[in-house]
Amino acid sequence: MRNNQILPKFINITIAFLLVITVWQLVIMIGDYPEALLPSPLSVGKGIFKLVESGVLFEHLQISLMRFTIGYLAAVLAAIVLGLILGRAKSIWQIIDPIVQVLRPVAPIAWTPFIVLWFGIGNMPAIVIIFIAAFFPVLLTTVSAVKKVDNTYLKVSQNLEIKQPQLMYKIILPAAFPNIANGLHVAIGTAWIFLVSGEMVGAQSGLGYLIIDSRNALDLDLVLAGIVFIGILGLLLDKLVSLFEKWVGKQWGGAG
Repeated sequence: MRNNQILPKFINITIAFLLVITVWQLVIMIGDYPEALLPSPLSVGKGIFKLVESGVLFEHLQISLMRFTIGYLAAVLAAIVLGLILGRAKSIWQIIDPIVQVLRPVAPIAWTPFIVLWFGIGNMPAIVIIFIAAFFPVLLTTVSAVKKVDNTYLKVSQNLEIKQPQLMYKIILPAAFPNIANGLHVAIGTAWIFLVSGEMVGAQSGLGYLIIDSRNALDLDLVLAGIVFIGILGLLLDKLVSLFEKWVGKQWGGAG
């Protein structure tokens, strides 16, 4: 049964990538762009092979994934815990909500001058930028999900005399998690985008820095190679969240 599901997905992904490569090559042919202006898929493929063969790609990838994992997981844990509390404390959320709505639209990269002053240089600025990017989508989704929890669950918990903190993690969190998962997907996309942006601004390592360094050297094939790899990793990270969502659903008796 699983093989019957995996094969169509693999075929669809393959068709999608072939379509992108075909359109890419057609744009080069129709626009008559030189390699120096828009590298071909073949040149970018050679660039990826060169980065893999030299080990440079994995070196920067390892650093980027480390920063991303720390920042994203810290943001998710903080946002879910705070969201569960604020979702139940409606009077407090009415005070906090305007503050969140003011801060949320500000791009995390805009805080870079202050982040560098407060946390110095190195890994921390990128981690903090990822934290900010992932925090607000998960917080808002969690608060909204808690508010939508069916009152039937709460009445049953009262009859069974389930008190805090058991009420929170045995009843409210499992009931709200399907909606919280939507925030996890949004957060992983925004956090990955701003990780790369943060590494482009002040870092000396990571995938964002790799792109900027290649651009400065006028190696546009390596620039596009980095962009392609970032996109593929973003897709894989989103699929990883989907697998986690399904696993949690199974643990709490949801559909597989």
